[in-house]
Amino acid sequence: MTGLTQMIMRRPDSEPSGSRWRTVLLVAALGFVALSLVRVITDQDVLTSSGTARAMLVLALPIAMAGLGGLVAERAGVINIGLEGMMILGTWGAGFGGWHAGPWGAFAGAVIGGALGGLLHAVATVTFGVDHIVSGVAINLVAAGLVRFLSEGVYVGNESGGGPTQSPQMSSGPATFDVPILSSGPDLLGRLEDTGIPVIADAAGVLHGLTSDLTVFAVIGVLLLPLAWFVLWRTALGLRWRSAGENPLAAETLGVDVYRIKYLAVIVSGALAGLGGLFLVLFTGGYREGQTGGRGYIGLAAMIFGNWRPGGLATGAGLFGYSDAVRLRASSSLAVLALVLLVGIILAAIGLRDILRGRYVLGGVLLVLAGLAVVVWAVADSLPTEFTAMTPYIVTLAVLASATQRLRPPAADGLRYRRGEAR
Repeated sequence: MTGLTQMIMRRPDSEPSGSRWRTVLLVAALGFVALSLVRVITDQDVLTSSGTARAMLVLALPIAMAGLGGLVAERAGVINIGLEGMMILGTWGAGFGGWHAGPWGAFAGAVIGGALGGLLHAVATVTFGVDHIVSGVAINLVAAGLVRFLSEGVYVGNESGGGPTQSPQMSSGPATFDVPILSSGPDLLGRLEDTGIPVIADAAGVLHGLTSDLTVFAVIGVLLLPLAWFVLWRTALGLRWRSAGENPLAAETLGVDVYRIKYLAVIVSGALAGLGGLFLVLFTGGYREGQTGGRGYIGLAAMIFGNWRPGGLATGAGLFGYSDAVRLRASSSLAVLALVLLVGIILAAIGLRDILRGRYVLGGVLLVLAGLAVVVWAVADSLPTEFTAMTPYIVTLAVLASATQRLRPPAADGLRYRRGEAR
């Protein structure tokens, strides 16, 4: 494996060093302080309440799972535009499994449904060499029609309450629990949240929300992110996996079964996207037509924002989930205006950094946008309902567009590979 290791490490694709991790943690801490400051200035406690943090986790997990599915496929060199279709198959499988066997049946149905979509994509792209984009788009279209056909055949005429656009409700939802010490027993975090002390109350509210009323499926979803990082960057399998996406011909000469790796990656990708559909079904209690709402595409965008890494992917998914949670839990548009102020502060900080690094044009543009955001917050008393509904998308696009990171996809991502071409 020495030659394979050298092949991968020649490219600037190593995980962040210790100094970079310290920088990431510092930026995260400063961002949280800015959020706390905005909460105090605007008097919008919903920004850091435990309920908002809990809702953020629920809303971010489907996107994170779809993005993680895209990441594991593209790290092996297969572009997976079909994440939305695989998530649709996962939601239908979760609805069917949940109807018959409860939450764990929904889990199995979601994974199997998504994995079947991944298998179809692998057969088309790996075995037959179909263009990855064409195959993914076809899966998205076929999945939407297939689940309608299945619903017509399985649920129509059923006395359990299903129909052509929905499955029967699950008899019971998943059990919930609180993390010991943090959110069970004496409500220490709840009391700290009620104090309103800047930073301390905000941290207590967020931590309380993320450690209470959890389900085992949410814990599984969260743990899959560090597990993916460990497998891809700390195991021999992960090394082979990434080699298939960086230089499959060289990997083949070193004994890697590239076909097998690609098949495994795309099937796992589909299973993860299907798992994202599970969280949607658990939230509503059953399958509903159109309930994915484009989250597969948003997950793909979060993956790209995260530079094909689990940590960055989780940040992008969390950003969208947080914006959506604030919108849903706010009693008025004032909370959304507070988010506008927060975006202005973030854009100003990034703009100043770019100016200090000599990027004067980009920094100036960001400072102008930051000023406009602050002006909107200062002069507006409310926002139109249409704008409020678009808040998660606007906030996410504004921050992601300003993130001047160096994106580098796997070198052989989307390229056609044929066994034996290296000989």
